[in-house]
Parts: sequence; C-alpha cells; structure tokens
Amino acid sequence: TINKNYGELNIEYIDTSSVDKGHLGATQKLKLEEAPSRAKRILKDNDILISTVRPNLKHFFFVEKSKTTLIGSTGFAVISSKKINPRFLYYYLTTDKYTDFLSSIADAHTSTYPSFNPNVIENSFCPYPKEDEQKFIAKILSDLDSKIELNQQMNKSLEVIGQILFKKWFVDEKKEDWKGGKLGDYVESISGCSYTSEGLESSENALVTLKSIGINGFKQEGFKEYTGDYNNKHLVQDGDIVVAHTDLTQNRIILGKPVIVRDFGKYKKMIASMDLSIVRPTKLINKSYLFYLLNTDVFHGYAQGCANGTTVIHLSRKAIPEFSFLIPDEKLLEKFKILSDNLFNQIRINDLQNQTLSKIRDALLPKLMSGEIRVR
Repeated sequence: TINKNYGELNIEYIDTSSVDKGHLGATQKLKLEEAPSRAKRILKDNDILISTVRPNLKHFFFVEKSKTTLIGSTGFAVISSKKINPRFLYYYLTTDKYTDFLSSIADAHTSTYPSFNPNVIENSFCPYPKEDEQKFIAKILSDLDSKIELNQQMNKSLEVIGQILFKKWFVDEKKEDWKGGKLGDYVESISGCSYTSEGLESSENALVTLKSIGINGFKQEGFKEYTGDYNNKHLVQDGDIVVAHTDLTQNRIILGKPVIVRDFGKYKKMIASMDLSIVRPTKLINKSYLFYLLNTDVFHGYAQGCANGTTVIHLSRKAIPEFSFLIPDEKLLEKFKILSDNLFNQIRINDLQNQTLSKIRDALLPKLMSGEIRVR
C-alpha cells in the first residue's frame, strides 16, 4: 500500500487503460499526493500486472527496469514471483488458456463488468520446468516481444515526425490568408454498421470494432468475424481512417482517436462497426493531412467537449463534420503528402513484420508453456 509520507515523490500512474497486451501506452505523470484514489501500490521490477476487470481484454504488463516510480491502480492484480522465473510466470499467466480461465471465473454480478478476485491467481496451479529451461523459454519469448516493441517504438517515432512536420507547417507557420472552414465540407464521415451478436459467426468477412483502436494504433485483435448485413458504404480498405465514437476507458483516451486500418490478408472484406466512423477526404485535403489533423490535441479536446455519457462515452456524430480548421495552401498540402506517405509506408512495413512475429510468438507460447516443445 502507498505510504503518503513519500511526500514530493514524482510518480507515473498506470491505469488498466494504460496497458494493452503487454505494451505500455499513455500514463499519468504527477506528484504522489496527486495520485487518484484508485492508486494502490508502488510497483517493483519484475512485477506482473493483470487487469482484474474483463480479463479477456488482455490488459496485462510486465514491469522491467523502470526509470520512474510506477504506481498501479486498484484495477490490477499485482503478482510478484517468489520461486519461478518472473518472465516465465508472466508468459504462463498471459497465455490464451489462462486468460480464458480467468474470464470463466470472472463474476459478472458484483459490478458493471465481469471481474475476478486476485486470490484466484495466487491459489492456481502453474507447472514449470527447471530454472535453466525457464530462463531459456523466457528469453525466446521476450526477444520476440522486444523486436515487436522496437517496431512499435519506431512507428511511434515516425508518427511523431509527421506530427512535428504538421505542427510546424500548418500551426506554427500558418498564413494569414488561409481561410477557415468546417471539416464536413472537405470530408465524408460515415457511421459504421449496426449489428447484433447473431451475426458474429465464423466468416471470411470481419467487423473492424472499437477494440481495433489501441493506444499504439490499429489492432487486428479488434476484428470480429461477421455474417450479418451491411451496406457497401460500411466497407473499409487498407489505409482508410476510422475514428472511435465510443470510449470505455476512464481517461477517455480512445474517444475521437483516429487510426489507419491495416489489411493483413486474413479477411475478404472489412466492415466498420457502429462504434466507429470512416472518414475520407472528398476534396482538397489529403488523407495524410486529415489523419494528423484528427490526431491533434486540438481535435481531441474538441471531441471531449462533444461527448456525452457516464460509464460509456459517446461522441456526437456531428462532431467531425462540425470541426473548424484553417484551409492550407494546396502546394503545401501536396508537399506534406509526399513526405508523410513515405512515413506511412515504413509504418505499414513494420506493422506487417510485427504481424509475422506475433504469429510466431503466439504459436510458440502455448507449446513452450505446456512442454510440447522443450528447450535445453
């Protein structure tokens, strides 16, 4: 438990919405005395965090060599390994099989969302090999994770470069003769497809859902195979921009967030779900400019003001068309498009590589954990 006598200690607060399948996203940096009531404990290196609420969403994380003091929220079960290699234990606890176990015992009647008591983990069974083999297995899997993380960090850096260029050319160096306009005059914003659970069956087609919008960008885990009805206007292609119109996170970090859809070749058709809007340029402004415009703090703050709801936050469908912006010079827009297209192409290459690495990791993980594949 946190001791408030730490006084002026600077901390980094991690909520369940801050982590996604082992990756750390947005956190809150603040003074210890400013920590929210949800703050539970100071985290140590090698601690394992698993969200106790809706474990099927895979909000888990492994704490390693943090440069700041990390504080975990009460929404996490925090596991500190005593006899088992902590990395090995982390991989065991985050297998699909164990996640399904946690989901099956989560009690949907105690709160709005299904949750489990952390004691379930402490009292569960974990088979493990000798110490040397634990270390070897952990290294194989962590090396794959490190390469995936490196590609994700590279993509973040590439996006930041685009954001810096956008800010310099279209904010800091904006011209007095640029006229104002509303986004609805330059783009089409198409609401996603309404669906029911009856249509969520095995299919060559898939819905692109709210879960496709992650802290670090587009996630294929958000696909749901779909056999229901849809209109052609709901179809999305590789490179299309979709924006989140619903948010379940406490900090509203997903609301209004744009991501670029990726086609990894698994599905014949991709269909935007009702929690998203497809946003496409219709004249003058290009896709690159549109993506970075929707990714600005100005648009995010505007989206917050257009939201309503309590537990589930909804963005008004009028928000995107009504957003006001300055209309830049056409030649400058084209110059920005050429540069940012190169950035997007490299991001796509990294995404595809990560898709391959993730498949290898996900195939190895259960086999290594079960002993089907042994390493010496």
